[in-house]
Amino acid sequence: MKKVKVGIVGLGRLGMRHANNLMFQIPNAALVAACSVRPEEAAFVKDNWGVPSVYTDFDQFLTNMEMEAVVIVSPSGQHCEQIGKAMARGLHVFSEKPLGVDVPQCKQAEQAVEAHPELVFQLGFMRRFDPSYAAAKQMIREGKIGKPFLVKCTSLDPDSRIDSFLPFAPTSGGIFRDLTVHDIDLARWLLESDVKKITAAGGCYKYQELADCGDVDNAVALMEFKNGTVALFDSGRIAPHGSHVETEIQGTEGILRIAVVPEKNRVLIYDHTGAVQQCTEDFLERWREAFLNEMIEFINCVSEGRKPEVTVYDGTKCTEATYAATEALRAGKTVELK
Repeated sequence: MKKVKVGIVGLGRLGMRHANNLMFQIPNAALVAACSVRPEEAAFVKDNWGVPSVYTDFDQFLTNMEMEAVVIVSPSGQHCEQIGKAMARGLHVFSEKPLGVDVPQCKQAEQAVEAHPELVFQLGFMRRFDPSYAAAKQMIREGKIGKPFLVKCTSLDPDSRIDSFLPFAPTSGGIFRDLTVHDIDLARWLLESDVKKITAAGGCYKYQELADCGDVDNAVALMEFKNGTVALFDSGRIAPHGSHVETEIQGTEGILRIAVVPEKNRVLIYDHTGAVQQCTEDFLERWREAFLNEMIEFINCVSEGRKPEVTVYDGTKCTEATYAATEALRAGKTVELK
């Protein structure tokens, strides 16, 4: 079996998950290089996994002529520049979300992808690759619920992880860009339309320090799409029970609900507190299959010479929507997208 030779940049929590999948879970992939600004992370994959080439500088990383593809899991503000450099070097690219931290950056990435139609580019909207969401999309295609007209999304990060988030809050881009962006992509995908206008509200109900960087700990947004459909987004950072992502799709002939209870497994515990269902603790646990499935798709697209469904333009559209939602939240008005 011919293996796609891949390098990865960024070895934080998510980067290590992708690296692990490439190294141990995908038979037609070979992790041949890794790059991290933290020397100890690069040393770990070299010493423990046998990754042959490691770097602490991205430009030096790109001089590795063995790589055919690169997986970008670096800080958000570096994505677009690295996408451009990697594609100019002739590498297929998988980039984590967000595509860019602003729309001009996204346009820069679009130009890089358009300049290299021979290369594969895939953006990391992994929820499309979760088995439950993929099944829901197929049911919609088959007309099981008639015409979908309303999507309701809840995305709640666990309060137990807030201490690890707060240092990055000033550069996260705000709750809509950092958290809701996945739900916006889901709504666009499920409703098959782009956002027309947005109304939003929210506040700092527990962590007032987020206000210092123009962010909130909980927010809601109502979005109307160009085809007349609607989506409602509920996003928060203080869930007491764990990582909670729930979606409802209403159609003219039926309703689909996904992950109403964010169950960790099928075990129900009966004790002095009552009947208890354990919940997923963080996003890595909840989206384990999705992260693997999206990387399998990327590697297969490279091997088979085809393009993935998730495109660079999906990234731009979602970034535009998150900017509009942030403006609507701060200004207390409805914002219409051009």
